Amino acid sequence: MVQDLYILMITAGVVSLLFKLMKQPVVLGYIVAGVLVGPYLFGKTLVSAENVEAWGNIGVLFVLFCIGLEFRIKNLISSGKVAAIGALTIIGGMMLLGYGVGQWAELDMMNSLFLAGMLCMSSTTIVMKAVDEAGLGKERFVKGATSILIIEDVVAVVLMVLLSSIAIKHQFEGAELLRKVGVLAITLVVWFVCGILIIPTLLRKVKPYLNDETLIILALGLCLGMVLTAEEAGFSSALGAFVMGTILAETVESHRIEQLMTPLKNVFAAIFFVSVGMMINPANLAEYWSSILLVCIVVVVGMIVFGTLGCWWGGETMRDAMQTGFSFVQIGEFSFIIAGLGTTLGVTHPALYPIIVASSVVTTFLTPYIMKATIPCYNFLYKHAPAGLRAKMDQREQQVAQAEQQAAGQNDNKSAVADKARHAVRHTIVTKHLVNLFIKNMSEKDEEKA
Repeated sequence: MVQDLYILMITAGVVSLLFKLMKQPVVLGYIVAGVLVGPYLFGKTLVSAENVEAWGNIGVLFVLFCIGLEFRIKNLISSGKVAAIGALTIIGGMMLLGYGVGQWAELDMMNSLFLAGMLCMSSTTIVMKAVDEAGLGKERFVKGATSILIIEDVVAVVLMVLLSSIAIKHQFEGAELLRKVGVLAITLVVWFVCGILIIPTLLRKVKPYLNDETLIILALGLCLGMVLTAEEAGFSSALGAFVMGTILAETVESHRIEQLMTPLKNVFAAIFFVSVGMMINPANLAEYWSSILLVCIVVVVGMIVFGTLGCWWGGETMRDAMQTGFSFVQIGEFSFIIAGLGTTLGVTHPALYPIIVASSVVTTFLTPYIMKATIPCYNFLYKHAPAGLRAKMDQREQQVAQAEQQAAGQNDNKSAVADKARHAVRHTIVTKHLVNLFIKNMSEKDEEKA
């Protein structure tokens, strides 16, 4: 295992350094490093694929945990219209497009349905990494884009249940789907209510005892505990990591936890992208090149069109809408899960999985370059747009600017009320008793040890 990690880190470090010198995105260097150490290029793997996959899965959890730390529930609420309309447009449009492509390629209904499910999800990990590397983390579109990605991840859980039901029973089980959606909604509400009631107050009580070492261990313990809870409830482990990050984002220690997590996130995120590169087989690129090219074109064009339209319809400016659409041009991690589900159930064509994996790597590779083309494409559209559309674009810019000014003023007025409300909730009798009991038990254990 140590040898595997050594080879992995050295290869990823050298290749990413070369990409940095060539002024290319580091993510692409990690993917190339994965191809170099993978089992296909030289006929044998230089590292254990099982170990890398396990580390990569941990990397996804840490990345989503950190994304949750940067996200605020109020941001999801404030971008609710953009998130709902944008996600609905992207998922609905891409599923129809994916199903149509499957039918055009003469696939049966089951393969077409699974292909549609694979093509409608973008990658939260890749989008956030690309945005961070491009220095766009503070841009206005990021809040709406993150909200859409959250909704996509939740929908992916429901979609997997639906596809499994159709594949096994060869019919649509509406009752089962509604039950799963209800369980998911109730579970999320319980997680957030319990978490926001107890955890912020607990951290405030024990703050004097929290050095950096204790805080990061406690944060990771809470993260992994929520991951196990999500898995036991039948949901995605990634969803559990994100939920705990969002809960801790409401605490006074959120920025400190985020700073402590950054080095760990970077290491495991690198391993995740290396593991993605290890999955690509150059021979598959040659054998299925036409299918891979078709899938890549469908994903890139479809995500740009539906992402831009959905965010524009949701109330964003055309510039922000295009930045969102241009950043979603890759196949997400849930696509691998859906592809693996179809393979496990024996209802999809054997070639579909390698095509999706190769297409994911290619679209991931292209994402930073496509994102760089957003502003030139926006300028071209604005310059050549009809006068009516250009007037609407200018009007939307003014409306969004005015809304931001009004929101800033309202936030100042509401801050005192919000603080009082949070104080009242966090200091309910139940919460205070729970926290005091926890502190008391800790103190008794310290006295016993002394």
